Amino acid sequence: MSGATKKSPEDGNASQTASAATAAWVVDPVGPLTGDVWVRGSKNAVTKHLVAALLGNSPSTISNCPDIGDVDITINMLRALGCDVEMQDRTATVDSRSLSSSRVPVRFSGMNRIPILMVGPLLHRVGEAFVPLVGGDDIGARPVDFHVDALRKMGADIEITEDGLEAKATRLRGAHIELPYPSVGATETVLLTACLAEGRTVLDNGATEPEVIELALFLQRMGARIELRPNRRYIIEGVDDLTGAAHHLKGDRIEAFSYLVAGLITGGEVRVHGCSQDRLVTAISTLSGMGAKFEITDSSVSARADFLTPAAVETDTHPGFMTDWQSPMVALFTQCDGLSVMYETVYENRFTYVPALKKMGAQVEMYNTGLGSIESRFVGSATPCSVVVRGGNTLTGAEVDVPDIRGGFAYVLAAAAAEGTTTITGTHHLDRGYNRPIENFAELGLDIKVTS
Repeated sequence: MSGATKKSPEDGNASQTASAATAAWVVDPVGPLTGDVWVRGSKNAVTKHLVAALLGNSPSTISNCPDIGDVDITINMLRALGCDVEMQDRTATVDSRSLSSSRVPVRFSGMNRIPILMVGPLLHRVGEAFVPLVGGDDIGARPVDFHVDALRKMGADIEITEDGLEAKATRLRGAHIELPYPSVGATETVLLTACLAEGRTVLDNGATEPEVIELALFLQRMGARIELRPNRRYIIEGVDDLTGAAHHLKGDRIEAFSYLVAGLITGGEVRVHGCSQDRLVTAISTLSGMGAKFEITDSSVSARADFLTPAAVETDTHPGFMTDWQSPMVALFTQCDGLSVMYETVYENRFTYVPALKKMGAQVEMYNTGLGSIESRFVGSATPCSVVVRGGNTLTGAEVDVPDIRGGFAYVLAAAAAEGTTTITGTHHLDRGYNRPIENFAELGLDIKVTS
């Protein structure tokens, strides 16, 4: 991660990214993984807090930041806009008073989905904005239509070009916005934009994931007037200005769940620190139903199991089973005797990692049919939305390439439970989304090496 020394906007992680893109992880299973893992702040929260700091008329500090690529990318975008950003001891200090540009450079195109969240704050600060085309994991269509429609309802003039999105606004105003689907990103766009808009904004069918609530609370610390009502309704009363604020990020629930599974899939026991029980309620209940035994304290959660039974799981918006938990869970299914089902309802193309698991010996069948109770937007599409896993068979090491962040972690889990060596390429995805995974796995006893 970036040090305390300021870098120019042209600096960044170009060389690091290039070397990471060509690096491979070589994994040799060693048996049960046991030990302790300390997770840092949530990947899905830290970047949004960095964007929120654009709205303050004084510096903001965000502590417990994870050491991941998406943080570096977002910091370099802010620096390219002229913001003064320093990182020291996992604490980012963002001073946007030096903001000198409203245009996020095209070189950031496709790196992640954060630029679209900067549109509202830049319109408030400068009156215009350009952000490049969004990127991130290839897990299905994730258009910015919901974002654009909401911004237009609040008075933004927006044009989509080949390079990105151009926006202008003399004054943004509150509006009544109802999202067709409780999109996390679109909800965050509305919160970031409405807090300084003139008048009241009513957002219906908004997302209520813990990371969204955490962002709303941070904005409230900055002086925003935000209220969450029943039935996914947010009421935001616009204010004239916001001040900087300080926040210690909550632990990453995706990482916490993934490391708990690392213990279970290998017959070991991992204790996760830094992510509270309330962020893992659905995960804990699901794994408990499969036979996992938990030890839970105010500061840690651990899981072990003598025997795991199959399960039928369907992803959903919060408080349902998180879509980012499903790939580690499918890896775990391969070690449960009997048939398990995973039904994905949040993203359209989330099973791109399955062919590699099959290459390692997993017995997995994919279906375009929704094998669950939730009505999905993607049933009948060209990509599968359900998988059936026949578990209990032996996995063997293989050469596999990571398609996305969460699928990549599933490969490491499968490799840890397999027989023989697994070589994983495309590991830059994992570096972008997980805090020091090599070190964490090594602490748990896994034989994992990095080669170029």
